[in-house]
Amino acid sequence: MTEARVATVDAYVIRRVGSAWELLALRRAAGTRCTGAWEAVHGFIEADERAEDAALREVREETGLTVQRLYNVAVQPFYLHGSGLVTLAVAFAAVVDGASAAVLGAEHDQAEWLPFAAARAKLAWPRSRAALDDIAILLASGDGGAVEDVLRVR
Repeated sequence: MTEARVATVDAYVIRRVGSAWELLALRRAAGTRCTGAWEAVHGFIEADERAEDAALREVREETGLTVQRLYNVAVQPFYLHGSGLVTLAVAFAAVVDGASAAVLGAEHDQAEWLPFAAARAKLAWPRSRAALDDIAILLASGDGGAVEDVLRVR
């Protein structure tokens, strides 16, 4: 039987450069799943962990960066056929200090700060492109504007 549950998070690590946003795109390392694919930070929610805590942990583990502000962006379904699970991935925009440098773990071998248009063209997953479009709209003013109180998690 196929189960559906909130099991994963996607964290789009972004920084403000002037009046524009950039995304930290990560390339999967050799010997990992999807070798060579460019992606955002993502991972599983651990037992007794809230989605936002998983996003903060995954950003820290995969990039070494500290999130200053965290915004709820979307929930996206994805079928994990190996486990028969339809995961509902909670997508977050994770704002970090513009001067911060990423320190990559073993899953990734390269990181690039890219303007959203360039990142959109490079990301492997269509759902990542859609989330990036949502982030561009929701945070166009630099924050959530009139919906800041609903979007901002931390």
